[in-house]
Amino acid sequence: MIKKVDELITALESMKKYPKELYSIGNKSLLNKVKISIVGTRRPSLYTQKLTRSLAQELSKRGVCLVSGAAMGVDALVHQGAGFHNTIAVVANSLDIRYPSINRHIIESIEKEGLVLSQFPETTKAAPWSFVVRNELVVALGDSLIVTEADENSGSMRSVEFALKMGKKIYVLPQQLGESKGTNKLLEKGLAEPIYDIESFANLYGVVPTNNIVQDDFFYFCQTSPTLDDAIFKYQDRVYEAELEGLIHIENGLVHLL
Repeated sequence: MIKKVDELITALESMKKYPKELYSIGNKSLLNKVKISIVGTRRPSLYTQKLTRSLAQELSKRGVCLVSGAAMGVDALVHQGAGFHNTIAVVANSLDIRYPSINRHIIESIEKEGLVLSQFPETTKAAPWSFVVRNELVVALGDSLIVTEADENSGSMRSVEFALKMGKKIYVLPQQLGESKGTNKLLEKGLAEPIYDIESFANLYGVVPTNNIVQDDFFYFCQTSPTLDDAIFKYQDRVYEAELEGLIHIENGLVHLL
């Protein structure tokens, strides 16, 4: 069922203009999780395909919600790698239309298990201008932006422009010379950081939970090493109970998972 999003999403305040309207299908609680946006070419190399999926999988294991644009190529790999229950798809059309049709089953699965967002009222078809609008929303939702492969003058590089204006950190996969000229140019100009090891990068966002730890909102919140004040404000006595159980450690005013 299509619903209008009325609550304020603070992440979207970084946009040039906060969305006048926003529609959703699915689990809006994903908006409260740590989020990373991943975008890239619609025709990724085999190397990029493998690493994009692996990157999404490893981040998702650590409770990070992956955001992308439901397009062919890199976007689809991100949603699949993250798991449909832990991904947000932002589309360039209204939610009564599933586009592109080749990704229809992916979009339907995300509707059931994850979250699909759109700024467009019913019967709005995708157009060149709406992809630009979509890209800004994808970038705004994530705490940072990863571009796994992109040529110069591509839609993904437009997303990079949004990220730079929003002051977000940008990461890219290392690519061969002559390939992915857009991301290589970002490295050349010092505008992005390379991801040399996927597991090490993913570990920046927490650890893979062991089987005896309940993977709930509190667990994923603690993955971000929040301040003690924020943790108590949000979870009250649960914080001290977790400390007594040996699940977290409080040091210098910060909460850390053990």
